[in-house]
Amino acid sequence: MRTFARPSAVIEELRERISKIESVSARKAESLPFGIAEIDTRLPGGGLAFGALHEFAGGGAGTVDGAAAALMVAGIAARTKGKILWCMSRPDLFAPAVSQAGLHPDRIIWVEADREEDVLASFEEGLSFGGFGAVVGEIVRLPMMISRRLQLAAEKSGTMGLALRRWRRQTEANDYGQPTASVTRWRISQLPSEDLPVAGVGRPRWLAELMRSRAGECAEFCVGACDGKGRLSIFSPMAYGQDQKGRGRWHTAS
Repeated sequence: MRTFARPSAVIEELRERISKIESVSARKAESLPFGIAEIDTRLPGGGLAFGALHEFAGGGAGTVDGAAAALMVAGIAARTKGKILWCMSRPDLFAPAVSQAGLHPDRIIWVEADREEDVLASFEEGLSFGGFGAVVGEIVRLPMMISRRLQLAAEKSGTMGLALRRWRRQTEANDYGQPTASVTRWRISQLPSEDLPVAGVGRPRWLAELMRSRAGECAEFCVGACDGKGRLSIFSPMAYGQDQKGRGRWHTAS
């Protein structure tokens, strides 16, 4: 004898499915603003999109070590909610510096692998899981096919993917010019620190170059390094010249 589910049970199941679909769609439409109009207005959606892959790399003297780029990524991850999955093959990240950028080590789940292939696999698995505030992957190369897989995984789960490109040799940095499926691509370079009215070392400053933005335009910004809550400050475009005394303006993302 064939049995049928009660109409009320079927309706409840459909409502649950619709709710899950709507919640994922809403998450995909969200973005994480920097809280700085000069930057947010250049990004579709007014910030870095969730459910998308974003690339970061070091520039200038920090091309190989990528220290400024790593701190930029840490500051962005710090302003998301939930645990952060950080996948890497070189356990050389300085936890106190990451903490100063707003990302407390207690929020991070570290994944170490000997091969880059395993880092990429963990990166994709973390994005597919969908339970993290953001997933960070330290990688050397990012071929188009792999970047598409990461982008699709991020889209399906609504999780933000942060690809931190770190190279062992200067020549490997040439790969950063190759096209990928990332929604945005950034290069972060060290600048002279902020001038102080007294003797001492001011807050570090970076040149943040938005090299690619899907449905947007390229731009560059002189910013103050992430503070203890992951926030940036903005400086005049000429503030990193030695003749300028420009002061940063702090912004809090809403």
